[in-house]
Amino acid sequence: MEKVSLKAAERKDTAKPARKQLRNQGRVPGVFYSRRANPIIIDVTEKDLHPLVFTSKTHLISLNIDGHDEQECIIKEVQFDPVTDAVLHFDLLGLTRGEKIELEVPVQLVGSAVGIKEGGVLQHALYKLEIECLPKDIPQHIEIDISSLAVGDAIHVEDLKLENLEILNSKDSLVVSVTHAKIQEEPVAEEEGELEETEEGAEPEVIGKGKAEESEESEEKEKKEKQS
Repeated sequence: MEKVSLKAAERKDTAKPARKQLRNQGRVPGVFYSRRANPIIIDVTEKDLHPLVFTSKTHLISLNIDGHDEQECIIKEVQFDPVTDAVLHFDLLGLTRGEKIELEVPVQLVGSAVGIKEGGVLQHALYKLEIECLPKDIPQHIEIDISSLAVGDAIHVEDLKLENLEILNSKDSLVVSVTHAKIQEEPVAEEEGELEETEEGAEPEVIGKGKAEESEESEEKEKKEKQS
């Protein structure tokens, strides 16, 4: 796993106005914590933090905080603005040699599925996997070869065989699959529907005279004959 350095400043003021002022200055508030030490409230520049957040890799971070010893850590959690996607806050987890940790690692698909050439559609369900391993075994990402996937094939968590780490996601969780393309039904023309409705629902045209009309004409004819 790639190791990078990150310089941070310890901050004393944790109030909301102070955090807002930090963001206006191009800095991001955060916290460093570990199992063996008290949390340290920190802030870093957006410029230094963004390459560690907006990436498909996991990095081992060498954290340098003014007045503190250098610490090895990873990014544990990041909070984003729901509208702008700006980083609002981040958590760094300190690592202890020989102790396993839990973290999320990105999934990277490798190859081109044969099912796509057959007209299938690739469905990538899990973009990250939750794993447990020793700090030295943390992978930058988890590669999954999808070259042999035909239409109808899928890869679940239980199908993944990885060394030196344990996947914590449910074994039946779907990671990636190739499904049949949806066939769109052709819509029936509106005019056709209207025509059928007219033909079926229209009342038949009355041809000729009804019995009532014939009866009235007979009565009138008889009256005229009597008068004459």
